[in-house]
Amino acid sequence: MAALAKGGRTNFLGFLLRLAARLPFLFIAGRLYGAESLGRFASALVIIELTSQLATLGQKRGLAQQLSRAEQPDAHIVADGMVLSMMTGAALTALLLVFPEPMFPSGQYTSIDLLLPLTIIPFALTDVSLAALAYRYDIGSTVKARSVVEPWAISIMAGIAFFLVPKSGLAVAYIVSIFAAALTAFIPLVRAYGLPRGWIPHPGRIGRLAIANLPLAAADAVEWGTRRLDIGLLGIFASPTAVGVYYVAQQVASLPQKLKTSFEPILGPVITRALKDKDYAAIAKQVCQVGFWITAAQAGIALALGIPGEGVMGLVGPNFVGGTGALAFLLAAEVVAATAVVSEAALVYVARMRNLWVSLGTIALQAVLTVGVMLLIDLYDFNQLYRAGGAAFSLMLALGIASLIKAWMLSRILDQRVNNWRWALVYAAIPAALVGWLATHLPEWAELLFGIPAILLTYGFVIWKKGFGPEDRVLFRKKVEAET
Repeated sequence: MAALAKGGRTNFLGFLLRLAARLPFLFIAGRLYGAESLGRFASALVIIELTSQLATLGQKRGLAQQLSRAEQPDAHIVADGMVLSMMTGAALTALLLVFPEPMFPSGQYTSIDLLLPLTIIPFALTDVSLAALAYRYDIGSTVKARSVVEPWAISIMAGIAFFLVPKSGLAVAYIVSIFAAALTAFIPLVRAYGLPRGWIPHPGRIGRLAIANLPLAAADAVEWGTRRLDIGLLGIFASPTAVGVYYVAQQVASLPQKLKTSFEPILGPVITRALKDKDYAAIAKQVCQVGFWITAAQAGIALALGIPGEGVMGLVGPNFVGGTGALAFLLAAEVVAATAVVSEAALVYVARMRNLWVSLGTIALQAVLTVGVMLLIDLYDFNQLYRAGGAAFSLMLALGIASLIKAWMLSRILDQRVNNWRWALVYAAIPAALVGWLATHLPEWAELLFGIPAILLTYGFVIWKKGFGPEDRVLFRKKVEAET
């Protein structure tokens, strides 16, 4: 629990840093490039990030299991993982360089945009490097790479590139940010594990590693896909402008999503060690504890960003205010998804295939709901921006059902209670919502400047008093006794 708390504290700092860096990017992208350009960029990123996830081949979680078995020297295991991702990434990069059409459903792109697939290999290698460092409880490197270097690089380069290559500035900024993050991850990896001396790559060994990781890779791709399928379908059914508005709402909503990914690097190694000892009660306790931490934090942030949602979206530009409804549904989706995420952190080790089937069912349900909503909007000839809200609502519903199923499934497997719900969440939300409602009567600048902190402080005070027990407060203490 102490390791989980330390990892969560470190990555919560990373969340705050990422928040500070991501908002300038959205402001620059919205004000300088506009919703249409942002929509085309978002459609391309759906394919780029999906292939990057596939190139990782499940090693963000699978590497911890390989290292815990200690069948080879640690440096050799990491080297095998890097080679596997390089091989997979190279094949996917070549495929998109030859057939770039899936990245650009609108048919509009520049020669620089065609270079986006070159980020697949460094993206995948960064994930493998950070997973290896997390196994040794080094979460600080993840914060530096993903929460400082990457978001600030894309924000700064988006501003500079607009004056150099305005039609391709977003693509240039993304490419620079991915390579910068990769370099930031490689340096501490070499320091921690050293060079793989005496290591010789073997096709059979790497092939077996690939086969063993396939269920994890599929689960990662599906989990990621639930956060991008909506943009992909909007690219087909809606205009680039609607996609751009939705992308901004998604980026704002994904900020609390980083809170749950804050615990993923440290939760995997903790669970694999408990599995080795067959301590199922500890696993259930850790999943419930982390699940509550994540849900409590995400609910507070959802209230703080959702109640003054029009002002938040208006910061990016007046054309983006129409995405406020989508923002509200996306923030709610992140809250209900927390249970599924922490349950899956254990399911990928104890029931890989069953977890995969549930994940596939989730994304299939999301696709059916989203397409159904798009067709209804066509039938009644609603505004284009209703499509954004409909896609967000479909995501929220699908993730809520997945949370219920995965928590029940893990509970049956471990024969332990798995539930991170506490009524204190409601007790804290009511006064925070009241404060937020009062803040909406202020001028917009005051609503954002004073309203958001007031909502967070009100919510935080109540949840601390009514919801957090001694074990919960471990998260906020640097010095923890060994017994914890």
